[in-house]
Order: sequence, then C-alpha cells, then structure tokens
Amino acid sequence: MKLKDTVSKDAFRYGYLLRRIYPYLKPVIFRAILGIIIAIPLGLLDGVTAIALKPYLDNVINGNPHATFKILGTVFHSQHFWATLIPPAIIAFAIIQGGLKYANTYLTDWTGMRISNSLKSELFAKLTSLNPKFYDINSSGLVLQRFLGDPDAASRSIIDNVKTFISAFFGIVGLVAVLLFTAWKLAIIGVTVLGIAMLPVAFIRKKVKSVSNSAMVVGGGMTTNFNETFSGNKIIAAYNLQTQQNQLFNSQIEEQFDLSMSLTKRVGWLSPIMYFVASCGIALVMAYGNHLIISGELTSGSFAAFVTSLLLLYKPVKGLGQTLAGLQGTFVAMGRVFELFDIIPEIKTEPNSIPMRGFEKQIEFKNVNFEYVENVPVLRDFSLTVPKNETIALVGNSGGGKSTVVNLIPRFYDVKSGSIEIDGVDLRKFDLSSLREQISFVFQDNFLFSGTLRDNIMMGRKTATEAELSEVIRMAHLDEFLSTLELGIDTFVGERGTTLSGGQRQRVAIARAMIKNAPIVILDEATSALDNKSEAIVQKALDNLMQNKTVFVIAHRLSTIQNADRIAVVNEGRLVELGTHNELIKIENGKYKHLYEMQFAKSEVTA
Repeated sequence: MKLKDTVSKDAFRYGYLLRRIYPYLKPVIFRAILGIIIAIPLGLLDGVTAIALKPYLDNVINGNPHATFKILGTVFHSQHFWATLIPPAIIAFAIIQGGLKYANTYLTDWTGMRISNSLKSELFAKLTSLNPKFYDINSSGLVLQRFLGDPDAASRSIIDNVKTFISAFFGIVGLVAVLLFTAWKLAIIGVTVLGIAMLPVAFIRKKVKSVSNSAMVVGGGMTTNFNETFSGNKIIAAYNLQTQQNQLFNSQIEEQFDLSMSLTKRVGWLSPIMYFVASCGIALVMAYGNHLIISGELTSGSFAAFVTSLLLLYKPVKGLGQTLAGLQGTFVAMGRVFELFDIIPEIKTEPNSIPMRGFEKQIEFKNVNFEYVENVPVLRDFSLTVPKNETIALVGNSGGGKSTVVNLIPRFYDVKSGSIEIDGVDLRKFDLSSLREQISFVFQDNFLFSGTLRDNIMMGRKTATEAELSEVIRMAHLDEFLSTLELGIDTFVGERGTTLSGGQRQRVAIARAMIKNAPIVILDEATSALDNKSEAIVQKALDNLMQNKTVFVIAHRLSTIQNADRIAVVNEGRLVELGTHNELIKIENGKYKHLYEMQFAKSEVTA
C-alpha cells in the first residue's frame, strides 16, 4: 500500500468510524461521558448573564423603589433585593463555570491522550508486522505522519470536538430558552436567521477531506526531507547540496501554504457570511423589538436580555460551525487510521503452519521466479540445492539477483512462482517467526540501535547467559576493542552506532548473529565496505560464526569467496555456473573466470 495514495474513503461513514473507534474509547468511557455531561451545564450557564439582565433592568434600573414582595412571610424591597442578589450571583456562576471548564478540559485531554496512545501502540505493532516491501514504497516522513500524526488528530480531537459541540449545542439551547422566555415572537426571527447562517457548513465536508489528505502527503514529504538531511548530512556537505535541499524544503512549504490558503478560501467565508446573516437577524430583531417596546408588549429589561442572549448566541453558533468543520477533519484522520489497521501484510504466517526447529538435509530453490515490480523479472527459473553445513558464495554482476536470493530465504519477500524448500517443506508452510529464528544475518551496513553494546548484542538472544556473551565477544574479536572503553560492553552507542568504526559495527553485528546460534547464516557483503586491516579482523570473526552452519555469502572479496565450499554465479537472475573455485576457473569464457580476472586477479598477485 502506497500511503500517499490514501483516499480516506470512509471519511463520511460516521457510524462505521464510531464503531471502529469505540473499542479504544471503551476503557475510558466513564471519563469521556463525565466530560460530555459537564459540557451540558457549561453550555447552559452561558444564558445566566443574559437572563440576569431582565430583573436587573426591570426591578433595579427601572423598578419602583417602593415595591415589595414576600418570601416565607418575610417582606423584601424588590429593588434592594435584586440589586443585592444579582452581582454576587453572577460572580458565583462565573466561579462554577470556571470550575466546570477546568474539569471538562482535564477530562477531555486525559481521555483524548489515552485513546491516542492506544491507537499509536497498536499502529506501531502493525508497523513492525509489515513486510520490507511496505518500507520500500513509502517514505519515512509519510510513515511518521500517518502512524504518529493521524492517531492524535483522530482521537484527541474527536473528544475535544464532541465536548465543544455538546457545550455549544446546550449553550444554544440555553440561550434560545432565554429568547423564548423573554420574547417568543422575536425568538422566532432570531432562531430562523441563525439557522440559515448554519447552512454553509454542509458544503465544506469534501473540501476538508481533500485538503487534509493532500496536506498529509506534503507534511510527510517535509518530514522525509528532515530525516534525509539529518542522516545524509555528510553527503550534503561533501557535494554542496545545501541549496538543493533548501529549495526542496521551500517548495514543500509553499505547497503546504497553498493548501492551507485553498482551505481558507473555501472555508474562511463561513465566518463573515454567518456574521452578516446574524447581523441581519439582529437588525430585524431590533426593528421589531422597538415596535414591541413602543406598543407596551415588551419591557426594556426583557428586550435587553433578549438582545444580549442573541449576541451571546452568535458565538456558540459560530463555534458550532467551526467545530463541525473540525469534526469532519477528525473523521478524515480517523478514516486514514483505520485504513492503516486494515493493511494486510502480504507475507504472514499461513493457517495450519508448522514450527521450524532447524533442518537436517538441505535448502532447495526450485524454479524460482521473482519480481519487485510487476513484469520486471529479477530471478528467472532459478534452481539451487544447498546441503546442510555447506558454505555457498553467490557472485555475479551488480543487480543480477544475488541479494534477492538470500532475501527470499527469511521471506522478506515471497516468490512469484516456484518454491523454496527446507527438507522438502515449502518455506510458506512454516510459522514465520520460527523460520526467522533459524537464520542469522550480517549485512554490509548493519543497523545498531540506540542503547548499549550489550543491548545490541543480546538482541540476538535475550536469554543468553553471561558466559555465552563473553564467549561470543571473544569469538567476534571484540574483547580487545571493549577493553579500551571505560564502561566496556555497557558503553552507550549513539543512533545507528555512528560512534563506532565500520569494522567495530560489523563485529558487534557478528556477535549478535553468533549469540543467536541459528543454523543458517546469511552474509550480505559483510566486508565490502572495510579496509584491509578491518577486513582481516572481521574475517576471523566471520570464520568463527560460520563454523558448523549453512552459510550463504554474497561478497566481492577474494578471501571470502575462496572460503566457500561452492560458488554460484548469478547473472541477470539466472544461475549460470556452479562449482568450486578451481572448477569454475577452468571454464573457458566462463562468467566466474571473467569476474575473477576482472576483480580478483590483482588481489591474488598482491597476496
């Protein structure tokens, strides 16, 4: 799946998306509901100030100073009573509203982050389950954007938007109630006009979706640019690529700006249109309200409370429109999240698989055909049998398919046709995890994780003892190097192990492969990037690793090739020659002889 081709096809299937998000909401449902419940009085309290104006104007400003009323037999002066009660009551309501807002914000953030973390955790597990092909066709920036950014947008925003929606909705309900209580005739005009002001929200859904998807792709490209600039800083400096990188980043910024402005052009008119329509409504209300006041049907206090409610009503109505637009963006992100969950790895353990516990006889490639890109063959009718404990070297022209051969053994990729069998059993019938447990790898550029040297070696087998660890350190010729470090094997290595030399990284990788003690070893150009001195040390470590193992070696160095029991010459995806060094060198006009003369003769003379 190419992440940049995402369409978020389920962005408008709200019921489906809510059903999918519910399992992540369920563990925090109590706090989520509590936050939503708190949002109800929080919205209703918006009408308190407005309703307080009616008794204040009617009974305090314009009231009769001699008017009285009784409560439980006690006589109160109306003007003095309301003048004393209303100001502290407003302050009390403000304190209550402030406390509710704090509780509501805390609960919203807590539940949103919990849901987001659950989504991220499962998405990371999904990411680690995906095959190399997924990483081949997707940039690191886009992966980060989708697997880290979208869960936040999908979960934290939905709780916040729902809370805001509920608060705004009940704010509208409370204020409309005030309108109806103070002047129902005017309320009909005001509510009708504000309803009209909400209509444009329905037209922005698809634009939010398209811009959100495009912005995701651009944002992923920017993150990739950052990652490449960080990892490739020496190449950038060596080849003076600063201007090129800057231009690329600036073009991405401009594209992101254009997308944002595109959304603003199509969504930004909502606010002024709603403001204009609401202003028209207020003007109509005031015109008709003046008539009602003059005719004596409405008191000035009721009218003031009505106009205040109407003005206050504009804010939640406007907020409701913005919230609905934001909520649509949240559903778009949610749709993208569940698209990730729905990715089915092309390579997985098949039903009724069997565990692999070593092997006894041979590994056999039977008429294997493979292609990374459709209709572009990489291996063609490739057949090869490798007996147990044999070391076989794969040589041939660059791009001929050597690395592909070894990548098919652990099922990084699956064959298009033909089969690879271990002791007569197709690889695809083995449990995938148990298959990979039987294989150790040493690559040309071995990845070391941030952590200690001990951590990186013990990744091969977490249950290894200290004695076993000490033995592999000795056999990998790491002991001398470790003795120069203050913390020895507990020395922290930086990201990707860049604080170590190439030879040191290779020996750590060899130690990791050794401690795994798998019966199959794959060496993919493990010494090609080293100088002669480093190669000599690493080769000794490799010799120890290869003892009593079935070994596949891809290498250009003569020393590694000559250690092999047999050499397989792979050219343009086909096995063209197979034999020992002495057998192949005798073939007139042979491919291996040509490679030997071109690449190895000089090394032999030097030796």
